[in-house]
Amino acid sequence: MAITLRTFIFLDALQPQLATFIGKTAAGFLPVPGQASLWIEIAPGIAINRVTDAALKATKVQPAVQVVERAYGLLEVHDFDQGEVLSAGATILRHLEIEEDQRLKPRVATNQIIRSVEAYQAQIINRNSRGMMVLPGDSLFILETEPAGYVVLAANEAEKAAHVKLINITPYGAFGRLYLSGPEAEIDAAAESATAALASVTGVELKKFVDR
Repeated sequence: MAITLRTFIFLDALQPQLATFIGKTAAGFLPVPGQASLWIEIAPGIAINRVTDAALKATKVQPAVQVVERAYGLLEVHDFDQGEVLSAGATILRHLEIEEDQRLKPRVATNQIIRSVEAYQAQIINRNSRGMMVLPGDSLFILETEPAGYVVLAANEAEKAAHVKLINITPYGAFGRLYLSGPEAEIDAAAESATAALASVTGVELKKFVDR
């Protein structure tokens, strides 16, 4: 079975809101702020079961997220020991017979800021959110990434850089989606940090991969 490494990203320390959001929405062993975290997204999705098995048998990491779709599969593992998490990543790459530089490079599909959100739009967004609440007058940053898993890197780095609220994040499927809100200057700083983090990821260009 040919495996495509869509996302492979190491987070040195989960930020408080992202860790809490994962804990609120995930079905696995819930992380806490400060733990190191590894996110792997592959195609086809069913193979993520073997990935989880290899990581857990070789290291002490715990999984919080495992999503098995027909097209894509996503796994998150975490531990306080960064070495354990890095070792889990190395084990997974060996198991799949893939190098890290064969991962797909993230592409920003949507990058927009809505200034001074209106009250009715804030209410609509909040009804579909599983995180914090958008308040009227907040600025709202909306980001979509392809592959989806890289959106967690954007969220984590944005939270490091600015005082913003994590409204919603969807790190699986065809596109990853992130919603952040807060004061205008903080949202601008968060958006800049998120997009810079994505731009720093090396790998196979998505368009070149699709064109093959």
